[in-house]
Parts: sequence; C-alpha cells; structure tokens
Amino acid sequence: MKKCKITVMKKVAHDDLIEKYENHIEDACEIKVGQTFICNGWKKPDGLCDSAWDSMSAFVMVLSCGGEDIYGGWMKNKKSVMISCNDGFRPVSFLIEVMEEDAD
Repeated sequence: MKKCKITVMKKVAHDDLIEKYENHIEDACEIKVGQTFICNGWKKPDGLCDSAWDSMSAFVMVLSCGGEDIYGGWMKNKKSVMISCNDGFRPVSFLIEVMEEDAD
C-alpha cells in the first residue's frame, strides 16, 4: 500500500446558515488550512475528525491501493483527489495525494 498525504486546502463558514439553523458549538472545527495528515489507507490519521474521515476514507483506500484517475480525468494529477467534509455549515476542502514510498 502507498501512504497518502491529506492537506487542508480551504475552510469555509456559511455564517447565514449557522445563524439560522445551528445551535452554538464551541470550537466546531479546529482544523487549520495548510495542516497535513499522513495515512496508510485504512486507519484514520490522529487529529483528523471522524466526519472528515467518513467523507474521504473510500478515496484514500482506492489511491493507497494503486487506483488512480478517479472519475476519469477529474484531477490534473491522476494520483490525487479533492474532497470536502460533509459539514454543511463549515465545509473543509482536502487534497489527498499518493506518496511514492510504500507504507509499513
């Protein structure tokens, strides 16, 4: 299996939706833009929230097992994907890339 690097690319907050629908939550998302995580394809990296992992784990598994060109030409780099977590109030975009060394 290949290791994958997960990089936080962008965070968005939909303040209008938060104000209208969400109960106040302290520190709802502590992930920072530029933060990276390394995973081996089957285990959630420490520090990555469960919701984000649920949104991306299938893509990580495909890439770590040698799959590429997900959705036929979607990404310029065939060994990568851009995925967002499923938080409708504060979506976070993650770039997932295959690392070339083998995982342990």
